[in-house]
Amino acid sequence: MSFFDSLRTALKGGGGARVPLARSFLSPWSVAFESPSGRPPYEYRRAVGHAFLDNPVAQRAVRIVSEGVGSSPLAYSDEELRQLIGTTSAGQSLLESLAAHLLLHGNGYVQVMRGGDGRPVELFALRPERVSVMMGTDGWPAAYQYKVGDDTLTLPVEDQDGWPAVIHLKAFHPADDHYGAGCLSAAEQAVMIHNAASAWNRALLENAARPSGALVYNPGDTTTLTAEQFDRLKAELEAAFSGSVNAGRPMLLEGGLKWQSLSLSPADMDFAALKAAAARDIALAFGVPPMLLGLPGDNTYSNYREANRALWRLTLLPLAGKILGGLQQGLGPWFPGATLAVDLDRVPALSEDREKLWKQVADADFLTPDEKRAMLGLPPSQGGKP
Repeated sequence: MSFFDSLRTALKGGGGARVPLARSFLSPWSVAFESPSGRPPYEYRRAVGHAFLDNPVAQRAVRIVSEGVGSSPLAYSDEELRQLIGTTSAGQSLLESLAAHLLLHGNGYVQVMRGGDGRPVELFALRPERVSVMMGTDGWPAAYQYKVGDDTLTLPVEDQDGWPAVIHLKAFHPADDHYGAGCLSAAEQAVMIHNAASAWNRALLENAARPSGALVYNPGDTTTLTAEQFDRLKAELEAAFSGSVNAGRPMLLEGGLKWQSLSLSPADMDFAALKAAAARDIALAFGVPPMLLGLPGDNTYSNYREANRALWRLTLLPLAGKILGGLQQGLGPWFPGATLAVDLDRVPALSEDREKLWKQVADADFLTPDEKRAMLGLPPSQGGKP
């Protein structure tokens, strides 16, 4: 049966039928974390090492976003749900860990740990690079494989009682049915350029903060250095005048040798601008205004307050909404009707915007009290009274 035949069959089945995914016809159980060529899109652990561990701009950008989401004031409609979300995952903030996983990997996996009464007692954020999606015959996820070393644990999407066992959060990926695209994949080239520029600057500083010069041999009788003389001169120069510890040490030349220093070319002088451009690309990929990262020459925002407001509006609130919405949907069977969202009235960066909204709603005499409360994101009042 072709894909389109299966699609017609699913659509004829009516309301509850799921449309099959194209990848299901590759094999009934297969790992989807592969590119069309069969190779991973990029080496995640290597990219994380170069970005989060070695690059200060990328690490700071990830920390600003993940810690901002983790410390967001939340509005809960259920006290048990509040305690469940507020509990740490392996000593780390659950929301902060999920935000970092989505930024770097593009996927976040939450294992729902249940107690003896069947209700969830802990939410554990799984390492995303250790998780593989296992597909069923219709192409939809049927289970997740969590691999640590030589040990592999299979986690079903739903347990035998039909309750969710794993909540999968993912960023949008236009060319993948099962995995999201992280910001790190887009920022990897900029990170490599920034790291290479830092390595170049370090090498330049270790060589007395200037490029090497040249020894010009200009004897009067037009003779040249012998091989033994050349090797001895090279060894003495490397031992006595190379490296940062020998910076500024005077050089004594003899036998027709003349030192010709080399200055930086205009292309070399533009190397700092290349590094700054790479840093801005990193900030752009992670959705952080460059001003908040202390990058010089950034005049995109008139002041720090405006940049902080843009960070919340364009990055933190959408990411927090994705995480909280996924958790609310995954935990819905245990907490029907419960809501989970960021409390905008308690976000300091948005205080001016919220104050304007409150004033506009309060001055709207043509609205009923419940309509005003709905515009502000509040539940209806008891008996329709303000």
